[in-house]
Amino acid sequence: MPKPPEIVDVDFVAPRHLSGGGDPSWITVPLHRACGWSYGHDPLMPRVILSSPDQRALLRLEPDPDGQWWTLHHAQQPDRPAWYASFGARTPVEIIAAFTDTLTSPAADPADGWDPLEPLQKSGWSPAYSHNRLASADGTVRVEVNETTGCWWVGAALDRTGPPLWQARFGEHTPPHLITAFTAALTDPSPVLRTATVVNLPTRDPDLITVTRREVPAAQVASALEERVHALAARRASTPANPSPLRRSPAKNTRSR
Repeated sequence: MPKPPEIVDVDFVAPRHLSGGGDPSWITVPLHRACGWSYGHDPLMPRVILSSPDQRALLRLEPDPDGQWWTLHHAQQPDRPAWYASFGARTPVEIIAAFTDTLTSPAADPADGWDPLEPLQKSGWSPAYSHNRLASADGTVRVEVNETTGCWWVGAALDRTGPPLWQARFGEHTPPHLITAFTAALTDPSPVLRTATVVNLPTRDPDLITVTRREVPAAQVASALEERVHALAARRASTPANPSPLRRSPAKNTRSR
């Protein structure tokens, strides 16, 4: 008689920006196995360093109690100066992955003309203080664009006056289509899967988050990362007909320069 499949309890959390950081391998493993990024090996240091095949991009994952855990630096290109992006430890990996997946996609459209504020506006975010500052409807996440420097800041907090749970920062020359991928993922209403929720969630306040516990086959949970790796690796073999999963706004680009 066949053995019944092993079942595990998992939690589906919404909104995703309050779901905790998640598993870093959701980002690091596909970058290495599907996108060809190489890594250095230093067993005495609690960090991961990945470099792109062309050696222009360097991603560091380094536990830092006083700063950003994820930092990506990209070297200068003929059409763009050097740029950077960074993310705090509790930034959900699914949102960071939208950024890195677009960075590594051979079908992405890097041309200027993207409006990273557009996904926020379409999701009903409201202006906060000025036209370059938007806040989510529940007030727990805010986006600001410095009108002088063109740098971006995104922060999530449990209330409007409390310290941020996590921050994301984008330098002046960060490609707009990458920031747009980030803001689109930030506003995605789909819940994200988490395990060991009691320990890792920044809050369990039912007024702020919805947690749905389900029984799922253990094999399904274990195979999710492998399926993601295969899907991203397939992009290198064939370029989709649609050059980008995002729609570019032809009217304006609100990002200051």
